[in-house]
Amino acid sequence: MDLKLKDKVVVVTGGTSGIGLETARQLLSEQARVVICGRNEERLRNASKQLEPTCSERASLFGVRCDVTDSDDVQSMHDVVLREFGRVDGLVCNAGEAKEGNFFTNTVQDWRDELDLKFFSYVHPIRTFADALKRHASGSIVCVNSTVSTQPEPHLMTSSAARGGVLNLAKSLAGALGPEIRVNSVTMGPIASGQWERRYEKRKTPGQTYDDWLLQEAGKRDIPLRRFGRPEEAAAAILFLVSPQASYITGARLEVSGGTTRHI
Repeated sequence: MDLKLKDKVVVVTGGTSGIGLETARQLLSEQARVVICGRNEERLRNASKQLEPTCSERASLFGVRCDVTDSDDVQSMHDVVLREFGRVDGLVCNAGEAKEGNFFTNTVQDWRDELDLKFFSYVHPIRTFADALKRHASGSIVCVNSTVSTQPEPHLMTSSAARGGVLNLAKSLAGALGPEIRVNSVTMGPIASGQWERRYEKRKTPGQTYDDWLLQEAGKRDIPLRRFGRPEEAAAAILFLVSPQASYITGARLEVSGGTTRHI
């Protein structure tokens, strides 16, 4: 299927690793013009090097250092993107990993930090890029979220609360920004990315490989597909929703979880 993303300008926040990096790679393979951002200059350079082989004569990559929890940083990125490309067609908001802890072990500052990272990292880019996205009356926003937004986990309470807020925000924005901008959510279940590698290093038993540990964790979670998802599977869902092929879809929530959740 041609996703009709050729020459579209798409901004991917958190594009230096995991799902964001893979989303950028797939956008480039569709001959889109892709902007990735991240807080760390070195990680941004490394991501750009990884993505360069995917670039073609039509596809192009542009990396911008930006902390999406800082509205001034986001405004600066916006100005650079419009100066470089003159337009924005899509925005993929992709926040960081979950913070473990329950209601009492997480401090008030932990709650504020999580809301900054998991909620305002969507608010700032959407507010800043909205006018540019409206300009061509076919803008698209995809909020990359988690299944804890609808099925909270006690050990991820701050993240669950913030993610729930983002899901509500995306649904509200679909009404507020239509018809010029479509707004959709992709809720991710367990996807084998960097945060799971770090958890593996902390929890593995002697001699246990990463793949074996992931299979064990999938069993604990009773995932119907009996495995964790791959970043490229998550990115494929994001690409569809951000693309013109999803032109009559807004306010939707697409779950990519291997069947993890049990609610309707």
